[in-house]
Amino acid sequence: MNDSNWNASAFFEDLTRRNKLAQEKGFRFCRVSGLDGFEEALQAMLSTTAFVCVSDLSQGFTALNNTPRTRRVKTVFLAVRCAVDDMEARQTCLDTMQELFRQFMSVLIQEETRLRERFIYLDPKINFHEIDRYFFSGCACAFFEIAIDKYTDLRFNPEEWETPTA
Repeated sequence: MNDSNWNASAFFEDLTRRNKLAQEKGFRFCRVSGLDGFEEALQAMLSTTAFVCVSDLSQGFTALNNTPRTRRVKTVFLAVRCAVDDMEARQTCLDTMQELFRQFMSVLIQEETRLRERFIYLDPKINFHEIDRYFFSGCACAFFEIAIDKYTDLRFNPEEWETPTA
């Protein structure tokens, strides 16, 4: 891992592997490409009923102020299969995902300190969103986004540019 970057996929894959609740409930880690890109999760649907998925897509921006920084936002999806018409089972799945989110955040607080030492800053506001409908194959789903800011050197370097022709 590059010292100036944070690998969200590796971080959440490790959390999923080490977390007792995730193991007890059979959560499997997958990489996806946005909400529509659950191919890896769908392929594993026969053997797994719960997922932690990190999107390899990133949103972001660069701030052009006196402390230029680049923000990258990673999305983490949680999904648990349940009976399509059983609202009580769906609520139990949502409760499990909320608890897993809480446990993940307890480790992310520690990670935030390590990131700050490398001049990478975690946005302290991390919202948890339940998806209000069944997403695929009768799954209850939720997501949260992690925003990371890091310093960006925007000093002009003439060696990066061709000399303009008149």
